[in-house]
Amino acid sequence: VQLQASGGGLVQPGGSLRLSCAPSRSDISINVMGWYRQAPGKQREFLARINFGGNTDYADSVKGRFTISRDNAKNTVDLQMNSLKPEDTAVYYCNAVFRLVDYWGQGTLVTVSS
Repeated sequence: VQLQASGGGLVQPGGSLRLSCAPSRSDISINVMGWYRQAPGKQREFLARINFGGNTDYADSVKGRFTISRDNAKNTVDLQMNSLKPEDTAVYYCNAVFRLVDYWGQGTLVTVSS
């Protein structure tokens, strides 16, 4: 399963971006899909996940600002990011868990700067 993330870019502090992730296959049921990020010099960190039933889980650092959603028919997952801060600058990665195997997208860069 290959994942293609899109939607990154440059945004000013306080602004919003919406990331999208689409897998190479829509004919499978992916249980959990999520988003992670990795800032320069830091480890990859968990942001949000959503399961097939729509249950969500968020990291404290983004709770209330980021919203994860998915389209089960298409196996796509989005991340709506609001009230962005400079410390949100990172490469954002889409993740999917299928048959107990983790799959990762190539990453999309989000830069929050004035």
